[in-house]
Amino acid sequence: MTVDGAGNIRARLEGSDPNAPAVLSGSHIDTVLHGGKYDGAVGTLGAVEAVQSILESGLPRRCPIEVAVFAEEEGSNFGSTLSGSKALVGKYTLADMEKLSNPEGKSMAGLLREGGYAPETMADNLLRPEKIRAMMELHIEQSVVLESRGVPVGIVEAVAGIRVLEIRIKGVPNHAGATPMTLRQDPLAAAARLMGTIEDLAKGSETGSTVGTVGKISCHPNVSNIIPGEVTFTVDIRDVQEAGIEFVAAGIKKEAAALAVSRDVSIDVVHISESAPVRLDGHIAGVTEKCAGRRNFSSMRMNSGAVHDACMFAPLVPTGMIFIPSKGGRSHVPEEFTDPGDIEKGVSLLADVLYELSK
Repeated sequence: MTVDGAGNIRARLEGSDPNAPAVLSGSHIDTVLHGGKYDGAVGTLGAVEAVQSILESGLPRRCPIEVAVFAEEEGSNFGSTLSGSKALVGKYTLADMEKLSNPEGKSMAGLLREGGYAPETMADNLLRPEKIRAMMELHIEQSVVLESRGVPVGIVEAVAGIRVLEIRIKGVPNHAGATPMTLRQDPLAAAARLMGTIEDLAKGSETGSTVGTVGKISCHPNVSNIIPGEVTFTVDIRDVQEAGIEFVAAGIKKEAAALAVSRDVSIDVVHISESAPVRLDGHIAGVTEKCAGRRNFSSMRMNSGAVHDACMFAPLVPTGMIFIPSKGGRSHVPEEFTDPGDIEKGVSLLADVLYELSK
């Protein structure tokens, strides 16, 4: 077992050919504040169990199999998702880890050092794509599709890209009772109009897979009898096709410009972050589908609206994902639950796929 400078853990089961590229499987064990216990953990413990079953089967394999536990996937500490896997594939350098900080101002690199890790060594411990034959991640769906259709297995074909915008609207704070409606410069009223437009844009996207979410709102001074002076809110736009993201973003900018004039407020649309849609490997999806058929597990091809560690590997090595149902689609909440029977199916299928890829 090895632990790298970003806190990622990897363990290796050798095959008959020690020089063959390894098949990698795993997920993360961190969670969000007030989160559940299945997101990530199912994929890490599932990978351990899958490799154990392969070992106990005694079936011959050529390729090694590695189990990975990725650090800081959720971004709860430093506001940046997939930090561990980004560091492993070289997307985060030591300088990046020095800049990332938590609400207390402590950097990711500093906290790693406090925990006994050496972030300075990451440059010498990056993933070498030529040493990895494939990557597989098992994960709970975190949505309602599988449960609603009564399907125990989802085979992920694509992971949605994300664009995060921050909308900053400034008006004129004033007395809530004494200011006539026709003479107001109310940023919250403008924000409400724009939020409604965001929902309409996402529903109207021609891709059919676009979603848009207003998740964080700040209103100042946030007093019941004062017309606000400033409102800020975030917009999270996702789609497996870049065209859907661009359609919503462009629509937001157009509507914001019109509202700024009609309501006599200033509106700034600020780009915060972005990640491109990711296509997973078609061959691995086919192998997964065949393995599911052999076990008589019904399955369906689907997309993921949430990002996963697998996204960091897909551009570098053949990558696949298996989804299993989430009860009520609930995730990132204490009520998060996946039936043990569904977990067993997912782990069994993962073991089959890992074996096929390591032969």
